[in-house]
Amino acid sequence: MFLVTGGAGFIGSNLVASLVGQGKSVVVSDWLGHDDKWRNLAKHELEDIIKPETLPEFLTENADKLEGVFHMGAISATTETDGDALMENNFKLSKELWHFCAKHSIPYIYASSAATYGGGEHGFDDEEDITHLAKLQPLNGYGWSKQLFDRWVARRIENNDPQPPQWAGLKFFNVYGPNEYHKGGQASVAFHLFNQVTSGEAAKLFQSHHPDYSDGGQLRDFIAVEDCVRVMMWLKDNPTVSGLFNVGTGQARSFVDLARAVFSAMNRNENIKYVPTPENIRDKYQYFTEARMSKLKEAGYDHPFTSLEEGVQRYVTEFLAQEDAYK
Repeated sequence: MFLVTGGAGFIGSNLVASLVGQGKSVVVSDWLGHDDKWRNLAKHELEDIIKPETLPEFLTENADKLEGVFHMGAISATTETDGDALMENNFKLSKELWHFCAKHSIPYIYASSAATYGGGEHGFDDEEDITHLAKLQPLNGYGWSKQLFDRWVARRIENNDPQPPQWAGLKFFNVYGPNEYHKGGQASVAFHLFNQVTSGEAAKLFQSHHPDYSDGGQLRDFIAVEDCVRVMMWLKDNPTVSGLFNVGTGQARSFVDLARAVFSAMNRNENIKYVPTPENIRDKYQYFTEARMSKLKEAGYDHPFTSLEEGVQRYVTEFLAQEDAYK
């Protein structure tokens, strides 16, 4: 049996789909709320869905049954300003699950984030030593909460403290794909562009407020969610691999490239409007992200990553353009 926290969320529900597809027994820990988030799980047979506040009781009762814990649950909004909530959800729970998995010898794979790199002034190397991690300066509370746990893990490893038999922290870059619809403003730019074009509007991209980048020329490492899941499933099947790993494609692409991929997938003529970057995020805006992927490859992962054009084409035609857009 596998536990997936945040299993009704974006990346979590895609992971659940793959685990169930392999015939695994899966328990999801998440809040479903009053919207359509439940649809992210509706196609899959589950052992149980539990609320996060009942997680301690579940762990106590099922420690001997768990084959692995995938900790995808978090407050993932980069605009979140409640520092106490970020600590409870993103840091303290991650520590509790680490201790539990260490005590009961259960593999532990958790979601970190490329937001830990801040503005990228120290590069995008997924080194896990304490000195390197201390240099990184996240630009928002979400990135800081993820960075705090990465540093906490690094200290446990350096001190040779008890640890799970396998652990992996995954620094996800700009993920897009099915089942992100509940995320609202935090959903991928690909999703928002599709909706804008579908409604007859121009595709809206941010103007550049940096002299080195043209409007829409800001660069991101866009990665399809199925690639993120493939990495996690590979880790599940390779229990001797542990560490902190980037999960991106290793190739930065512009937002203009993304928009053009959406237009192409929709068979529409290009129509882009550039709008000012909101002032409340302008001074914290990343103009470039690109994952260094050598570490994961050296660990043995050799599956090619999906190109932006192929990934967007599949997302649009197989999901967004369908009456049922859920995986």
